[in-house]
Amino acid sequence: MKAPTREEPKIVAAAERQMQAWARAAEIADRKPSREEVARAARDVRPYLTISREEGAGGSEVAESVGRNLGWEVLDRNLLDRVAERFDLPRPLLEVVDETGGNWLYDVLGTFMDRKIVASEKYVVHLGCVILATARQASLVLVGRGAQFLLPREKGLAVRIVAPVEHRIQRVMQSQGLAAEQARRLMQETDQGRRQFVTRYFHHDIADPQLYDLVINTQRLGVAGAAEQIVAAIGRL
Repeated sequence: MKAPTREEPKIVAAAERQMQAWARAAEIADRKPSREEVARAARDVRPYLTISREEGAGGSEVAESVGRNLGWEVLDRNLLDRVAERFDLPRPLLEVVDETGGNWLYDVLGTFMDRKIVASEKYVVHLGCVILATARQASLVLVGRGAQFLLPREKGLAVRIVAPVEHRIQRVMQSQGLAAEQARRLMQETDQGRRQFVTRYFHHDIADPQLYDLVINTQRLGVAGAAEQIVAAIGRL
């Protein structure tokens, strides 16, 4: 896989300006970009893949497989490292607002420690800045975090990775070393957080199949089979 791409300052600055124009905190999904803005973004952004996933369905593994096959950089949890570095934010506090429906820490503490707490709306804008800047430099595989709603839709392939509940529970048990009920609870909480994140900031139901070009069941195809299907579809773009 290619070495991670570093964002040039001018590109980051341009991305920040565009994100501020496209999104004002909680209005990130309400504000419709003009045709000129969409056309300009579409010219600049490289081809990309977004992967939405149910917990335990193997979305991250599929992303890594596709990235290796295509030589594309994969941004998953490491995307938080990019945001933390770019905006000089505490990485652990980004975990609090990453793919959740709200910022409970801010709700509890209010304005106390404002300089340390990362408001969830600000996090989404920062996230969009980094995604857009990086997508202008290289083709990417982006896992979760509403990435498909932050980039020109016509330049990418949107995929949803799913699997039956019991299959996912078994995978979580194996990967996390949990008992069945613990795995089920973790899976439900994670899926709920991701669903609320997309609903709150992008006003979409994450499970709506019409949002995706492909919906793949990894119980049937496995991680390798899912990756093969996605690579083939990208080849037809």
